[in-house]
Amino acid sequence: MAVQASREVVFDASPEAILDALADIEEVPSWSTLHRDAEVLDRYPDGRPHHVKTTVRIMGISDKEILEYHWGPNWVVWDAEETFQQRGQHCEYNLTPEGDKTRVKFDLIVDLAAPVPGFLLKRAKKMVLDVAVDRLRCRVTRNHG
Repeated sequence: MAVQASREVVFDASPEAILDALADIEEVPSWSTLHRDAEVLDRYPDGRPHHVKTTVRIMGISDKEILEYHWGPNWVVWDAEETFQQRGQHCEYNLTPEGDKTRVKFDLIVDLAAPVPGFLLKRAKKMVLDVAVDRLRCRVTRNHG
């Protein structure tokens, strides 16, 4: 059961500041209400995370994920291997500079292992998007504002 969600907003920050916040994996649990822990398993030569192990909890359900990150100048993408709760996951941030601000588009596709009632799915999608965009924006502006 594939589920998609996306949100687009403008941050009062540069793409570099946003990517730096996303690359600071060890700090993600401090601003993401969904992450219980996050650990970088290995890094690219430039220091950016490559493989990351996380434990997430959403609406009382926990899952452990191994994520593979790919980085570009104005984007980051990660994919998750199969877990107990999902057959796969693909997330991406695309950043478009607009003067001294940045348009941030976040897209998520999750292939759930089991069906989830629609009302729970709607709440879960909102929680994920709130963290992925709104809480990230607070983190970025607090550190780079």
